[in-house]
Amino acid sequence: MQTLNCRGNLIDLTVPKVMGIINITPDSFYDGGSTVTENSILNQAEKMLTADATFLDIGGYSTRPNAAKVSETEEIKRVVTAVEIILKHFPDTVISIDTFNSKVAKNAVETGAALVNDVSGGILDPAMFKTVGELKVPYILMHMRGTPQTMNSLTNYENVTRDVLKDLSQKIAKARSFGISDIIADPGFGFAKTSEQNFQLMNNLELFKSLDIPLLVGISRKSMIYKTLKKTAKEALNGTTVLNTVALLKGASILRVHDVAEAVECVKLIENLKN
Repeated sequence: MQTLNCRGNLIDLTVPKVMGIINITPDSFYDGGSTVTENSILNQAEKMLTADATFLDIGGYSTRPNAAKVSETEEIKRVVTAVEIILKHFPDTVISIDTFNSKVAKNAVETGAALVNDVSGGILDPAMFKTVGELKVPYILMHMRGTPQTMNSLTNYENVTRDVLKDLSQKIAKARSFGISDIIADPGFGFAKTSEQNFQLMNNLELFKSLDIPLLVGISRKSMIYKTLKKTAKEALNGTTVLNTVALLKGASILRVHDVAEAVECVKLIENLKN
């Protein structure tokens, strides 16, 4: 049985869980600018929690390709404000902080966040593993190369599935050496990977079970979906649902999504199929 200890709240991942995305950014690829006021943050949080999101993932720095850089001070201000607002109105919310900056992670956790979601898997801030180990919170370790500004040019792999698995395995061992006990692996769809490589990873997703830790999949409305379908991100919900279903069938424990209600329906139907 796979569980996560989130501030003393033991979350059982036997049945997959859904993580709702709340971007406190003006420039995220899909929902940029839609949740930057107190009311809009609260409305989105309430909508997602009502739809049975287990986690809310708050990010203050857009990690889309070629995203603008954000100062540490500004990122801290954005996420700490959002964490405070949500916990004031919904005190039982399990909040994940989406950042590759250890100081941002520390400030958010000290404000009440319960997990750290690091898209860089520790490569962009050498202090991240040590910080998370000291904070004693679960850590989502994602595969990426380079930075959001350079990752699109770093897609040369010998074998994308094998290379990503090897990289994650090495980083998991390193994270454990810093005392991080609860680790979730994320293959990093769309990060330093071409569309074809993303589909190869999805096709081989069950191989990531060999890491023997929970697996998070975040493909919500990404370009691998909307470019393949010749649509826009706003038109990619159906495609997202299709690939979320595939991810669940191949062993995903957490779906990170913009559309919580639809992802929760995926989980319910797949669980009924299994049973």
